[in-house]
Amino acid sequence: MSGLHALHRKLLRELVRLWAQVLAIALVMAAGVATLLIGIGTYQSLERTREAYYQSHHLANVFATVTRAPRSMLTKIGAMDGVLAVDGRIAKVALADIEGLEQPASVRLISLPPQQAGTLNRLYLRSGRLPEAANHMEAVVSEIFAQAHGFREGSRFGVVVNGARREVTITGIALAPDYLYAIAPGEMTPNSGRFGILWVPERTLAAAYDLGGAFNAVSVQLAPGTSEEAVITGLYQLLDPYGAQGAHGRDQLTSHAYLDAELQQLRSMSEVLPPVFLLVAAFLVNMTLTRLIALEREQIGLLKAIGYSGRAIAWHYVEFVLLIAIIGIIIGTGFGIWAGNGLTEMYTRFYSFPVLVFSREPSLYAISGGITLAAAVAGAIRAVRAAAVLPPAVAMSPPPPPTYRRHSGRRRFALPLHQTGVMVTRHLLHRPWRSAGGIVGIALSVAVLVGSLWSVGGVEFMIDYSFNRTERQDAIVNFATSKPLAATAEIARLPGVLGAEPFRAVGVEIGHAQVTRQIALMGRPANGSMTRMLDADLQPVPMPPQGVLLTQSLARILGVGPGDSVDIRLLEGERQRFQLQVAAVVESYLGLGAYMDMAALQALMGEGNRISGVNITIDTLHQAELFAALKRSPSLGHIALQAAALKQFRATMAQNMYVMIAVLVGLASLIAFGVVYNFARISLSEQGREMASLRVLGFTRSEVSSLLLTEIAILVLLAQPPGWLLGLLIARGMVEGFASELFSMPLIIGPDGFATASLAVAAAALVSGLVVRRRIDRLDLIAVLKTRE
Repeated sequence: MSGLHALHRKLLRELVRLWAQVLAIALVMAAGVATLLIGIGTYQSLERTREAYYQSHHLANVFATVTRAPRSMLTKIGAMDGVLAVDGRIAKVALADIEGLEQPASVRLISLPPQQAGTLNRLYLRSGRLPEAANHMEAVVSEIFAQAHGFREGSRFGVVVNGARREVTITGIALAPDYLYAIAPGEMTPNSGRFGILWVPERTLAAAYDLGGAFNAVSVQLAPGTSEEAVITGLYQLLDPYGAQGAHGRDQLTSHAYLDAELQQLRSMSEVLPPVFLLVAAFLVNMTLTRLIALEREQIGLLKAIGYSGRAIAWHYVEFVLLIAIIGIIIGTGFGIWAGNGLTEMYTRFYSFPVLVFSREPSLYAISGGITLAAAVAGAIRAVRAAAVLPPAVAMSPPPPPTYRRHSGRRRFALPLHQTGVMVTRHLLHRPWRSAGGIVGIALSVAVLVGSLWSVGGVEFMIDYSFNRTERQDAIVNFATSKPLAATAEIARLPGVLGAEPFRAVGVEIGHAQVTRQIALMGRPANGSMTRMLDADLQPVPMPPQGVLLTQSLARILGVGPGDSVDIRLLEGERQRFQLQVAAVVESYLGLGAYMDMAALQALMGEGNRISGVNITIDTLHQAELFAALKRSPSLGHIALQAAALKQFRATMAQNMYVMIAVLVGLASLIAFGVVYNFARISLSEQGREMASLRVLGFTRSEVSSLLLTEIAILVLLAQPPGWLLGLLIARGMVEGFASELFSMPLIIGPDGFATASLAVAAAALVSGLVVRRRIDRLDLIAVLKTRE
């Protein structure tokens, strides 16, 4: 200690003396550092792990499906300009009958070539071995499906393969880069217990589906700089005679698109929240340092009188601020790494990576620390400049006593306040900018909460809209191939089926101008009651006899509205091209959708009354019999259960959402505590003589404390309306940032959301006020009254 410079010893004494205020400011800075690390660090972890996984396991760039194409076409595809590698597979969806699972499950069967070398979308074998073509059916199973059912090497279960039930023996557990997020056809969230991937020897699948020497799915790897659009066009031309059903780039690969949406949300969080915390931290630094310099006027004068320059004194206070920032950086970095590791671990349960580790990129920590230091110094500039230019003679003189008459004289007659109310109002109005700063700081903590709690109402509304208002069936029975309309009656006769409505789903490429998307065009009965479409006012939209209904998200992407025309190219059958008029735009929050009258779609297809599946309502008393009957049906592809989908949706969305909300509530409470505590401490230092005088005059501790607590209460109350407004702006920004082609969330926040945010902030403010009150209760009246002002 004796070897330290005099100003450094002074610096350490101030840090110890003001430790509580220093810690409060450092915690707010830590919140900014933590949100930055959590958002950007998790983003980097997911993005870089994904890219490394894609590269090491040769994920293709372009994917296409076809009815049946000879393997000789692979040579022609490989000869296209820019194509590095091509891989043809057989891919089918089949029902699975798993012991102990009452509901029917589904699996996607994918062929494995005899040799893995040179193939695309290579497996990462977690355990076991690759299957062999044998008399009995062997397969490698996806890890998440195996974990859901406790499968290991040697486990067996039944699969309906092309109408025949086969026993499958598991030889290994694996991951694949094209199935990071495995979702059943027609569903929006993964269900690890009801859908999985099976990789089966090519010879076995070819024999089962009569596809010897043929393929129905092809993957293409492109050279850097190759036009993806040109290759997709070339694929269509080559595969069109064999029933090309669509081709798309990596951006429309389901697992890739879902992870992209997650990355977009993390990026939005990183852009919106850290600036709020750092802005509050800068304000707190300015407020605290201004008061500290005001209290140390005499010391500053003495230091200048004995030879210290204004620059040395300015740097002394900058060092004080930098030390606070460093404490905040250390705390924020520790919490950010801990929370980031937890979030990364949570993502490993959703996305099937071989390994996922939270980012250790040094530049990330350097940037977050640099931004925090810059924010701290920016908040200190004004106060430091005042200390540097303060003349010694002026500094050593006590400041002139404040005058309150001009601020409160006229208002006392307008406001019938008690004398203590006049004192509180007078003190707040005497320093309006600081009072306004306190209001803004508390308002920002309210805003952070409002800007996160909206997601609770948004998710609940989205669930109610999707599962109760529009999709009101209990289950969706999908056929492996299209069936005659009479199949509806067959499904209706199954035990436990109360009602049945058919639908037709056709893969199409829909476009307008130069923008296209590949989607399923849904044909629904004109008089159907199980499924319906709603407009923005939640009013039913009747299915038009002609034309097409588009969801808001698809209409926005294509840039069309009611009355405009869109180009439709069928991806099955004769693959004709049509122009359809947009009859109306409807609301939808899950995926891109287009709908039309089923009879009109069947007429476009020129195939007669064929359907893709049936929506059903179920008698729960007989659902076990129904599930058993469905498992025995040889022509079914996948069965989507609304109750199971809703349960999985809640589990998936709720876990992510509530974890993030819990973190944000804690961080917003830190803002409120830090702002109120520092404001109260500074107010106490300014009014110490007044409060001690009141105690000497006979005021009780509670009456004296009420002066300070009333100030805090007024600030908290005044901060609520601007906090709500700022919160709505933050929420709107996050809604726009979260929106993707896979899903969007409505901005829904009711009175309960605003009340929860306000109560949480008020609780944090109350805690900080009570902490400061303890200091008031312990005031040394003699020492305070002797203080030289």
